[in-house]
Amino acid sequence: MVYLYLKLIHVLFVILFLGNITVGVFWKVFAQKTKDPDKIAFAFKGIIKADKYFTMPGVIGITLFGIGGAIHGGFPILGTGWILWSIILFSISGISFMAKLAPLQKQIAALASDKEKFNWDEYHKLAKQWDFWGFIALAAPFIAVILMVLKPNI
Repeated sequence: MVYLYLKLIHVLFVILFLGNITVGVFWKVFAQKTKDPDKIAFAFKGIIKADKYFTMPGVIGITLFGIGGAIHGGFPILGTGWILWSIILFSISGISFMAKLAPLQKQIAALASDKEKFNWDEYHKLAKQWDFWGFIALAAPFIAVILMVLKPNI
């Protein structure tokens, strides 16, 4: 029974995490379409704040309850392919986020907040990088979910 509760909490944290990072893409695109630097700055400040309140707790909850569930479920973490590859994908997402995406978000928010320094060429350069690293940070955990649900023999 403990295993089922750990798995349930793990899945709830996955929903929180994936929901937030997916909605971040929506807000970026939505703000960008307005071509209003104030709205872009507001959206990115909101994305940064949402990462603090939802993404990071999601990472902690996914990790703790995932490991706890695997242990209580009798799954060898490094010896079960779908768990190992999900951890690798989750790590790729985290590294992409921490090393590239989070700094880009701060740069974009700062650029869009400063009307005197704002220019569209610089914004588009940063936004393209954000799109690339954001795709990696978003796609990797979605693939991990597929592995966790389908549990392929890998």
